Amino acid sequence: MSFIDNNLLASETVIYRARLHWIIFINAALYLLLSVALSVFILLQSEATQGLWYISLLSLALALGSAISSLIRYKTSEFAITNKRVLIKVGFIRRHSLEVLLHKVEGIGVNQSIPGRIFGFGTIIVSGTGGTKETFDLIASPLEFRKQVQAQLS
Repeated sequence: MSFIDNNLLASETVIYRARLHWIIFINAALYLLLSVALSVFILLQSEATQGLWYISLLSLALALGSAISSLIRYKTSEFAITNKRVLIKVGFIRRHSLEVLLHKVEGIGVNQSIPGRIFGFGTIIVSGTGGTKETFDLIASPLEFRKQVQAQLS
């Protein structure tokens, strides 16, 4: 069961859930593409040394490590809006969570770069009363997240 589902209050229901955007896998995909290209290049060499093969295997291992890291980050990040709170949890071993009552939310800021606008990801900044500001990067549909918070506040 998810962190959010385990931490719901009595009579609290989830209105909206968000995830990290698939763009977090782009580095792993690029590393994998480069390591496969390197392996093919080495394979085509008639005088490939054992050292080159080790470099090829190392690059494949690094690409796999990057992919696993991105997958863990994707699977362990949760963003939700309930009828009472904004709940956010990121991380597996080193966990960061935020729980803000809706009436304590002053605003949800959204920052999007040009690629973020094209592909639909961005950074949300949750501002609570008392000057609390928490930033969360690479959220899918950040404008929809803000819209759902505003809908619950009105």
